[in-house]
Amino acid sequence: MTDCRSALYLGQVMHCRFAPKRHRFRYRLASILIDLDELADLDRDMRCFSVDRRNLFSFHQRDHGPRDGAPLKPWVETVFADQGSEIGGGRVLCLCMPRTLGYAFNPLTVYWGYRADGSLAGVLYEVKNTFGDQHCYFAPAAPDHVPGEPLVQTADKVFHVSPFFDLAGGYRFRTDEPGETLRLLIRLVGPDGADRMIATHAAERRSLSDARLAATLFTHPANTLKVIVGIHWEALRLWMKKARFHRRPAPPDMPVTRGHSRTPTPPRPIQAA
Repeated sequence: MTDCRSALYLGQVMHCRFAPKRHRFRYRLASILIDLDELADLDRDMRCFSVDRRNLFSFHQRDHGPRDGAPLKPWVETVFADQGSEIGGGRVLCLCMPRTLGYAFNPLTVYWGYRADGSLAGVLYEVKNTFGDQHCYFAPAAPDHVPGEPLVQTADKVFHVSPFFDLAGGYRFRTDEPGETLRLLIRLVGPDGADRMIATHAAERRSLSDARLAATLFTHPANTLKVIVGIHWEALRLWMKKARFHRRPAPPDMPVTRGHSRTPTPPRPIQAA
């Protein structure tokens, strides 16, 4: 594809828990960044990747957003508009894992919404848990956001993800705009402001092609399956460490929680596990 904005990102994910028990793990991850305006082109031009149908790799719109199979971009535009950050037909970039051999589980999908003039309107974080629930956190870009600078955003935690954390506290996001590199840093902080968990995703951009995508079968084997297996394996390890188990509460009534943006500051160092 000529001038394709969609891309492949190869990197690593790290999770480090500080409370209630110290626990750390890291794994390699292959993600795709999809310009939602390019879905039809990707489906037509690629051989091992399809949209809304089976293939070696695929992207199904019913896995995201309202999860009803409807076109995804109008849903994203509506969420942004409801939050007072209209994008008016501007582009939407979606970072997720593709389905591999028909399977995918995305704990986190990230959407960057841009206005028609190219300015960033905000970021939408779509979170899923292993119970089949989903919730979104939206944070607008700061009015003085400088393109290329990381976004620093906050949101209260209202959605149950790990059974070893309650709903107290909030999230601190430090998110790059997609470029040659991509860095995401998410801190879960307690009511006292102390770190309870840190998750990072650091990746390098590669062109999205059949050859590069197929190569991830060998460089990142069982890419999507190992995520769900890893979640349960790490949960077992935490249980064996006698971490307290919290029962799953009902999901929040509202599908989207609004967060806030802050002026970027140098990132705090990650504590040693």
